[in-house]
Amino acid sequence: MKFDRNQLRKYFVMGSQDCVRAPGMMLEDAARNGITAFQFREKGPGAVFGGDKWRLGQRLRDICGRHGIPFIINDDVELIEPLQADGIHLGQGDTDIARVREAYPDLIIGLSVSNIEELEASPIELADYLGAGPVYRTFTKVDAKPPVGPGWIAYLRERYPEKPIVGIGGINPDNAKEVMDAGADGVAVISALTRSRNLKETIGQL
Repeated sequence: MKFDRNQLRKYFVMGSQDCVRAPGMMLEDAARNGITAFQFREKGPGAVFGGDKWRLGQRLRDICGRHGIPFIINDDVELIEPLQADGIHLGQGDTDIARVREAYPDLIIGLSVSNIEELEASPIELADYLGAGPVYRTFTKVDAKPPVGPGWIAYLRERYPEKPIVGIGGINPDNAKEVMDAGADGVAVISALTRSRNLKETIGQL
């Protein structure tokens, strides 16, 4: 799938550990109501592994395919081919981006950057988009870094005016506008959707 920065606009990140109902049902509902990209992030307490993870990923991949939504994997390089992923999102401690780009030149690759040190040490030119955050305090990731605020997005936008950027971390309908106004192309959310009582309304507000 060809990458378009508009695909970052409403970017849903989810794994079974985040869900209060069946992951497939939740993604299907979100896909019907306007998300523009999906990241399969099966990680942390309660996550499944091995064959269970592959089978879950396949179900979610099929949903994305039916709705024309990019299916992006969080870090798991070994699942790129079995799940026919459109992309992968890498953190600073994950697989080296240069190795992934060399092996998969046409894959959509996102890279997380949280501070100046990470930025300076990263080959930004190899990433199709940057994940900036956590913008606000988040409880979804047990190892989350300190929040960087919308100012970090504004800095990245000034330094890399043409690079697609998605804000992530603690974003919800009440603060999404601040993130967009700072220069992001979109917002990536987990709990704002997995805990929503009305996905259609929440996605619309984002």
